[in-house]
Amino acid sequence: MMRRLLRRLRPGARSLGRDTRGVALIEFALTAPVFLLLLLGIFDFCWQMYAQQVLQGAVSQAARLSTLEGNSADQSELDDEVEARVLAVFPGAEVNFSRLAYESYDEVGQPEPLTDKNGNGTRDAGECFEDLNGTGSWEADRGTSGNGGADDVVLYEATMEFDRILPVWRMLGQDEHATLKAATVLRNQPYGTNGSTSQVICA
Repeated sequence: MMRRLLRRLRPGARSLGRDTRGVALIEFALTAPVFLLLLLGIFDFCWQMYAQQVLQGAVSQAARLSTLEGNSADQSELDDEVEARVLAVFPGAEVNFSRLAYESYDEVGQPEPLTDKNGNGTRDAGECFEDLNGTGSWEADRGTSGNGGADDVVLYEATMEFDRILPVWRMLGQDEHATLKAATVLRNQPYGTNGSTSQVICA
């Protein structure tokens, strides 16, 4: 009886094996998740690129204004302008600012001058250094916090944190929040005298 049943099922199994109906649906079911993830990833990347351009444009405009006489003292107003431009496109974003002033372009990001006796690249007790930013301690970045004085070079940086609009971060194991930075370096107008001073500290 079992043999008869198998003989009856065998022709149906052969015809089922030759039937290609529904193959496209199965193939789509296999490739759709990967394609969708790729599509979402591209969109998320482009959205971040757009956010970077918005932030950089706002920072550059504010930095140009801050170098003019009369604007250097009103830093909060310039920061508010940058934040307003960003929030107009990304309402839930958080924007923070920092300014570091230097005497010349080649000093940007450079450490304070140091008598590095052992050559380890950092200050040890008893080694003399020139305190350019007035903090009383050796700094790996000699920049002075603030907008500086006349003819100073200013590094103006804004940090923007915002929520990703697509859930692709869950699939890729990323953080829910994206953080972007934009910076620009400009020189203040020579509208007055520069009162920067420094001292050598060996203690």
